[in-house]
Amino acid sequence: MSTDPDPFEQGQRAARENIPAEANPYQDGSEQHALWASGHERIATAREASESEGT
Repeated sequence: MSTDPDPFEQGQRAARENIPAEANPYQDGSEQHALWASGHERIATAREASESEGT
């Protein structure tokens, strides 16, 4: 089992902590960068949707 941090989970955590997507720590174009961005986007999109619904 790998002990390396999961970039997707790191991106989700960053979004929950209101860290901007531009703070992605991985090299642009790398698989880790894409995973981090996907995780961040998933949380940020859900947050924006709930805010637009007034919840």
